Amino acid sequence: MAYKPQYGPGQSVPAANRRKQMDPSRKLAKLRDVSDKDLVLVMGHRAPGSAYPSCHPPLSEQQEPACPIRKIVTPTDGAKAGDRVRYIQFADSMYNAPCQPYQRSYLEAYRFRGIDPGTLSGRQIVECRERDLEKYAKELVGTELFDANLTGIRGCTVHGHSLRLDENGMMFDMLQRCVIDKKSGVVKYVKDQVGVPLDAEVKIGKAMDNKWLKANTTMFHSVSGVGFRDDPEYVEYIQRIHTLRVKYGFMPKEA
Repeated sequence: MAYKPQYGPGQSVPAANRRKQMDPSRKLAKLRDVSDKDLVLVMGHRAPGSAYPSCHPPLSEQQEPACPIRKIVTPTDGAKAGDRVRYIQFADSMYNAPCQPYQRSYLEAYRFRGIDPGTLSGRQIVECRERDLEKYAKELVGTELFDANLTGIRGCTVHGHSLRLDENGMMFDMLQRCVIDKKSGVVKYVKDQVGVPLDAEVKIGKAMDNKWLKANTTMFHSVSGVGFRDDPEYVEYIQRIHTLRVKYGFMPKEA
């Protein structure tokens, strides 16, 4: 019998959404169309249309010694071309954002190849070869993993984002990388992810409504959504992990 992956416990809406996002066999719903040029502008690593800088020659020119692993593992397009490594970083609001830092690292590891995902204090970064990154960023920004108000592309100065939402429902951003057009409701990036002003605005689209956010969030929140304690199976799972970690630390033979 073939092994069937278990992507997470729980019977609640956030738990089900977490499993769906982590399962690579399930296609993520596309919500917005952000052009390649606009994504390059927001990430800020190179000028749109310019060649990809490289950190080593293409693999086909390196004449590396024979290695069985190279025959097994197919290189990504970026690795094949010798691209340098670059990143995109996200911040997610605790108020029913569609994704959240640990969840992003989990799902990226399941869905993408040749990446280095990392969860930090209230933010999540994914690093990989540049042309691979731009392909993955299309999915990370254009699908149900992203909301224009509750998800921010922020390479630095992330702190304070989860403290409150403003009158338009947007997360606080000390560098104010994006603004909302109050007439159209469209959110526009006016600075790249590290706060450098852009020559042209990047329209990221409208925010999703509260009904959609509550139905698609992976965030537990006892006031604005589903409380963590309201999912007994998830609580039992987390308690088991922490119990085993403590026992192993003090008395490994009991674990």
